Amino acid sequence: MEEHQKPIVQVLQKHFDISNPTISGMEGYESKNYKIECTDQCYVLKIYDASVANKARINGETHILTKLQNLKGYNFPVPIKSNSGANWIEESDTLYRLLSFVTGTFLGNIPRNKSMARELGAFLAQMDTMTIEMYDAPTMAKQTPWDLRHFYKNEPLIKYIPNPKHRSLVTYFYLQFKEMVLPHQEELRMGIVHNDANEWNMLTRNNSISGIIDFGDMCHTWTINNLAVAITYYMMDQENPLEYAVELIEGYHALRPLEVLELDVLYYLIAVRLCTSVCNSAYAKKQNPDSEYITISEESAWNLVHVWLTINPIAAQNTFRKAAGYPPLQTNALEKQLELRKQFISNSLSLSYTAPIHMVRSAFQYMYDAKGNTILDAYNNIMLVGHCHPKVVQAAQRTFARLNTNTRYVYDELQSYSEKLLSKFPDSLNKVFFVNSGSAASDLAIRLAQTHTKKRKVMVMEHGYHGNTRLGIDISHYKYGQKGGPGKRDYILEASIPKIFGAGFGSEAEATKFYVEKTHKEIQNHELEISAFIAEPIIGCGGQVPLPKDYLKNIYPKIRAQGGVCISDEVQVGFGRLGKYFWGYEMYDVVPDIVIIGKPMGNGHPMGAVITTTEIAQSFENGLEFFSSFGGNPVSCAIGEAVLDVIHEEHLDTEAQNTGSYLKGRLKELGKQYPEISDVRGEGLFLGVEIMDEKFQPDTMFAQYLKNGLRMESILIGTDGPADNVLKIKPPLYFNKENCDMLLSQIEKLLQKK
Repeated sequence: MEEHQKPIVQVLQKHFDISNPTISGMEGYESKNYKIECTDQCYVLKIYDASVANKARINGETHILTKLQNLKGYNFPVPIKSNSGANWIEESDTLYRLLSFVTGTFLGNIPRNKSMARELGAFLAQMDTMTIEMYDAPTMAKQTPWDLRHFYKNEPLIKYIPNPKHRSLVTYFYLQFKEMVLPHQEELRMGIVHNDANEWNMLTRNNSISGIIDFGDMCHTWTINNLAVAITYYMMDQENPLEYAVELIEGYHALRPLEVLELDVLYYLIAVRLCTSVCNSAYAKKQNPDSEYITISEESAWNLVHVWLTINPIAAQNTFRKAAGYPPLQTNALEKQLELRKQFISNSLSLSYTAPIHMVRSAFQYMYDAKGNTILDAYNNIMLVGHCHPKVVQAAQRTFARLNTNTRYVYDELQSYSEKLLSKFPDSLNKVFFVNSGSAASDLAIRLAQTHTKKRKVMVMEHGYHGNTRLGIDISHYKYGQKGGPGKRDYILEASIPKIFGAGFGSEAEATKFYVEKTHKEIQNHELEISAFIAEPIIGCGGQVPLPKDYLKNIYPKIRAQGGVCISDEVQVGFGRLGKYFWGYEMYDVVPDIVIIGKPMGNGHPMGAVITTTEIAQSFENGLEFFSSFGGNPVSCAIGEAVLDVIHEEHLDTEAQNTGSYLKGRLKELGKQYPEISDVRGEGLFLGVEIMDEKFQPDTMFAQYLKNGLRMESILIGTDGPADNVLKIKPPLYFNKENCDMLLSQIEKLLQKK
């Protein structure tokens, strides 16, 4: 006999007349548990600290277990009274409590099936009906992190999750819980529930539910939580998890009707139960790396967290409502939305896709529409670190609740973000002007260049786009050269887009020589008149066209030699989207004099900036003040810094490189089978796929067929280029290889249908 077992043997002999038992340890949370085996009986001994709260809870749990013995057909632990008739024994500041050992096959050891799921739902309904109002609520009202009503108690444990992207997923659902559940907390029904109907507490006999053990997490909470917990664990590792949830709901609702609100919050309760599980598993592994008890469901829980993210909350809510016989959620019909849009919004604001989408929510690389579809986003490059990334959301919420002002005052966020942002640039680029958009940044960049050089003319790239201001349109061939555009202004010079594909050159070197000489000639024709040369490192609206490797090396010196400055428009490609290049100009081994940034800078929050040299910035200090009402405000700076932190902490630039290389390679392989895919180009997760017909001409119609066909399969891409025949793929950096496979599979299906 081990030394620590001697007090147990003495208590069993003295208070329960149990002699010579075999004692073996069992796992547990708030109590030490032992299996006690005698000649003809088996028990569970639970040992607690002798606190007033534990005494009250043991009495309450004993009362409930005693009553549950009346629920015929099921087995529950039977409280064993001491020789004196007490529910517990106190010795040396320790409480000892004895229960019968309930036998059966754990639910976790038998295959899942829908019939068993329905049985489980019915069992929980019967148990809840008997326990919910059985005992004094305050006695059972301990605040445990396993009570979903107190999910916030798990927030301090998130930091123990080692994978930063996993931490973000948990924090996302934490914010959704605060948004979608807590506002209804006073409306949800309350009662005493078991609160832990997982597969290792549920018992079966002959493939039927036979009972439940471990009432240690029993609490007074929202009654829907009991069903939420059971659904969570029963769905794990199932290919179609909602199908099992439906069976549990139907089985439960038939015996204890659920309310609509309970069904509507169930999606989020399931999510936070999963998050509670993985948070506690992560913490437990830190405290006790050898324990398997708490971490037994960890991998399955993480798998379900990722699956849960792919389920539109509206789809889940309507599925749950239908299972209980309630009508679906009502949303404004798309037709009505389009009618209102037409009434209030100019037709100059176009809609994407022939079948417009009514979006309602989003998460990371997914968007959720009003019809319940989950849409894979391979298109919205503004949401660089993912839709609704919680770190960005929290930065905005915290700062907006504290301070929002402008740059005429001193505040920490401006200095902190400026320093962190400028650390991403070479030492020469050390001054920043904050504005509200990439368009405003382009406008300011040209003003800076013209003021500094005292020259007026601007050399732009054919098919380039730099914004929607008047000056932005002046320097955007993509806009001024289109139907309805104002045409080229007299101070604008055009450099031909140095596109290698389809130009008929034998090599990149030959193409580079041709385009460099052509641009040099234009510079020479306007020598000493050019204030700036502006270009995107990859010409987005031109069809995702990368510049030849040595092109800028030959253009920048010529511009500078005649007194101009060089501007890199990083609005679309910057902030790590290109993978191994944080900024696009790094691809070409050049350093510009001015850099324009925007779009992903605020992950959806309107932000832009111009980065330049001290010399150029000083030229602007001529007495005419520069001021942007909202540029560089505390909220914007906090958001921008959060975006940089996420990129760094989650290695999203590395993810972009790995995922982009995989996707680019697979697209090229697809092009070997289907000649319509004539060119795949780009870097990281900024890719273009040019679609051509059998005569090697731009196939605009087929590109639109692919774009809209993917949209009907709930995948978003765009098209662009002079002939609108280039597929644009520029997803949030959370896009992963599984997402790539889904995109590729659907592209191939559409190609096969041609």
